Formats: sequence, structure tokens, C-alpha cells
Amino acid sequence: MAIEEGAKVSGKVSGITNFGAFVDLADHQTGLVHISQISNSFVKDIHDILAVGDEVTAKVVKIAPDGKIALSMKAVEERPAKPARPAAEKHFEHAKPVHHDHRDDHFRRAPRSQATFGGRSSHKGNDDFNSMLASFMKESESRLSTLKRQTDGKRGGRGGRRS
Repeated sequence: MAIEEGAKVSGKVSGITNFGAFVDLADHQTGLVHISQISNSFVKDIHDILAVGDEVTAKVVKIAPDGKIALSMKAVEERPAKPARPAAEKHFEHAKPVHHDHRDDHFRRAPRSQATFGGRSSHKGNDDFNSMLASFMKESESRLSTLKRQTDGKRGGRGGRRS
């Protein structure tokens, strides 16, 4: 009897490894049931489900050109029926959540000519920008020097240790 892909076959477990179980089939052929194809539920240890010498029924998933036969006990097993969902739940199953980001609303409301920066209107042109930049630089320099004075005082300043 020739074994074909898709056929259901019976055999005896001849060996168990950590990745699957080898099954002796008809005509002195051996197939492998991978651990992921043993059951519809999670299988942590094959020894919990199979033992050497057990009779199993499996479906031939693939026959490789080199003669290796891939089997699946999962394909033969009847799948448990999933509970049906009410129609209302199915309707909203893949609906995307609605996100409201109020930070973006500020920029969408005001036209570009009326946008503000730091409470000041920016429609005055380059002179206003240059003055804003100059005041920012002056304030930033002042804050950096204050911060530097405070940290130098805590670390002992630039000089070496005084005894």
C-alpha cells in the first residue's frame, strides 16, 4: 500500500524525542509527528500523551523528496467547537478604538497667520522672530550661569581640594 499526502494512516509509536514521535507505518516506513502536531491543546511533554508502543492514527501532511513523512495527529482529531458569539459582538469585533488627542486641536483651530508662540503673535515678520530669539538666548544664558554657580558651590568649584 503506497502512502499519499492527505491519507489517514495508523501505526505504532517506535520512538519518542523532545521534538516529536516516530511512528512505524505499513511497508517498513517511518513517519514523524512533530510535537506541535500531536494535539489541539498545548503539549509540554510528549511522554504525557504518548508512549512507545501506542497505536496512533495520523494524517500524512507531507512527503519530502528524500522520503521523510510528516504526520499530524491534530488533523485527525476533531476540533472543539468554539462558542458562537452574539451578532452584536461580531459587528464591533474589529472596530478601531477612537482616540481623542486634544493637543492637536489647538493647532487645527487657529489659521497659520494667527498661530502664536509664547503668547505673542508671529505675524510681525522676521524682526519679531529675531527679537524673540535674542530674548530666548539671553534668558537661557542667564539660567545656565545660575545653574553653574549652584552646582560649582556644591562640588567645591574649579579648584582642587583645600585642606
